[in-house]
Amino acid sequence: MRRGRSTSVVSPSADSSRLAKEVPPRKKMLWITRDGTIFAVILCGVVLLHLPLLRLQYIWDEAGYYVPAASDLLVNGSLIPRTTVSNAHPPLLMAWLALCWRFFGQSIVVARLAMLVVAAFTLLGIFRLAERIANAAIAIASTVCVALYSVFFMQSSLVHLDLAAAGFTFWGLRSYVSERPARALLWFSLAGLAKETAVLTPVALIMWELLSAAFSRRGRSFCLYQWNWRRMLLLVGSLGPLILWFAYHFWRTGYLFGNPEFFRYNVSSTMEPVRILLAAGIRIWQLTGYLHLFLLTIAAGLAMLLPAQVDANGQRQRIDIAIQFVFAAVIATYLVAMSVIGGAELARYLLPVIPLEIILCISTLWRRVPYWKTAVAIIAFGFVSAWFVNPPYGFAFEDNLAYRDYIVLHRNAAEFLHRHYAKANVLTAWPASDELTRPYLGYVQRPIHVVQIENFSYEQVSSAAQSQVRFNVGLVFSTKYLPPGSLLARWPAWEGLQTRYFGFRRDLPPAAAAELLGGRVIYSAARKGQWIAVIERDEVLDANLQKP
Repeated sequence: MRRGRSTSVVSPSADSSRLAKEVPPRKKMLWITRDGTIFAVILCGVVLLHLPLLRLQYIWDEAGYYVPAASDLLVNGSLIPRTTVSNAHPPLLMAWLALCWRFFGQSIVVARLAMLVVAAFTLLGIFRLAERIANAAIAIASTVCVALYSVFFMQSSLVHLDLAAAGFTFWGLRSYVSERPARALLWFSLAGLAKETAVLTPVALIMWELLSAAFSRRGRSFCLYQWNWRRMLLLVGSLGPLILWFAYHFWRTGYLFGNPEFFRYNVSSTMEPVRILLAAGIRIWQLTGYLHLFLLTIAAGLAMLLPAQVDANGQRQRIDIAIQFVFAAVIATYLVAMSVIGGAELARYLLPVIPLEIILCISTLWRRVPYWKTAVAIIAFGFVSAWFVNPPYGFAFEDNLAYRDYIVLHRNAAEFLHRHYAKANVLTAWPASDELTRPYLGYVQRPIHVVQIENFSYEQVSSAAQSQVRFNVGLVFSTKYLPPGSLLARWPAWEGLQTRYFGFRRDLPPAAAAELLGGRVIYSAARKGQWIAVIERDEVLDANLQKP
C-alpha cells in the first residue's frame, strides 16, 4: 500500500484501475490511443445527433454575453468585453471559441461544432471517472445517460460556460480519486478559468478533507486518503488562477465580481432566507427529478430494496464508500452555494454535479437489478422524450428543444421586420434587442434601431406607450413557459413568491400590448406554448418604411 492511502476498503475494480498510474510507457501510450478512439466515437455521436441544430441562431445568454465577448476577443484581442458590459466571467471558453473562429471562420456552425468538441471532452471525462471508480459497464451506461439527458444534450452545442467547467471538473475528480494531486491542480485550475463557480469542487474537497481528518482523530474514518499537506496545498493552489483573473478584471474595470447590476442580481439580492429555502427546493428538484430525471432516481431508490447481484466474480461491489462521500460533499456544496447565489435558477448551473448523481444511480442499478440494462434503456428513452415534450411545470427554454422553437419564432419575426420595417424604431426587450442590432447573431443582415424596455409586463408596456420616446413598431414575445394548470395558475401565492424572489413577470399577450401601445397586431406566430408578435402603431409611419 502506497504512502498516503487510508486503510478503507476499496472495491476490486477500483483497486485494479489504481495501478494504471504505474504502467510502463508503452502501455500509457495504449491508454492515450484508447482515449483518443473513445473521444472520436463520442464526438461523432454527438455531432450526428446535433446535425439538425448546428445552424440555429444564438439564443438568450449566448446572444447577450458569451458570443459578443468571444467576438470582442477575436476582433480586439481584449479579454474584457467591449460591446457588452463585463460580468467578470473568466475568459477560457471565449478564448477557445475565438481561436476556432480565427482558424475556421466566424460563423454559427463553427461555434456549435467548437462546443460539441467541449461536450465530447466532457463525456470522455465522465467515462474515465466512472470507469476509474467502478467498471466499464457502468462507465458506458453513465456516459450514454448523461449525453442523452435533456439539459446536457441541449447545452452541448450552446455557447455557455457550464459544460466546459463541468468537463474540467470531472477530469479533476478523476485525478483526485487516483491520488494524482498535481494533475487535479491543473484540471481544477482550468475549471475555475472556464467558470468561476467551478472552484466549488476543490473548495468542497478541502472542507471534506478537513472534516474527515477531524473524524479520523475520533476513531471514525470517512477519508479517501490520509491527511497530506501537499495535496491540501495543491487543492488550495487550484484557486489561484481564478484569483489572478479577478485581480486583473478589477485592475481593468474597477469591478471585482462584474458590473454592479450583475453582482446585485446574482449575489446581493439573493441573500434573503426565504428565497434561499425556495431556491434550495428548486435545486433539489433539478438534481433529482427535473425533465424525467426522476425516472433514474426512483429506479435507484427502489433498487436499494434488492440484494446485491452475484455473478461469476462473486457479489457485485458498490463504489468505494469513501468516494461516494467525496461525491456527496461536492454535490452538497453545489446545492448550498447555488441556493444562495445566482439570480436565475437555471438547471445548467448544476451540470458539474448532475452526472455524479447519474453515475451513483447507474452503479446502484448495475449492482442490484437483474435486468439493469433494460432499466437503463427505459430511463434513456425517458431522457430523450424530454427533448420533445414540454413538462407540466415552468422550465427554461434552453433545457429542451423549446429553444429551437424560440429561435425559429424570433428568426422569422426578425426577417419580417427586416423586409418591411428595416428603418423603423422597434420597441422590444432583451434578448430581441440584441438579435435586431447585432447581425453576427444571425437574425438580421443589417442592424435595426431598437427602443429597449425591461420586459413585457403591464407596467413596462404602459410606460413605453406614455413616454416621449418615438417608435413605430413593437416586437413582443413570450419570455417564460407557462403550462396550463401549473402552480402559477392554481396557486396565486406561489406566483407571489416567484415575483418577489425570482423576478417573475407575466408577459402581456399581443392583443393587450397592442391596445396599450395604440396599434394593431400585423404579424404573430406561436409554437408549443411560445409566441411572438409584431405590433404596428396607428400613428403615421415614416415615408421610407415599406408597409406589408
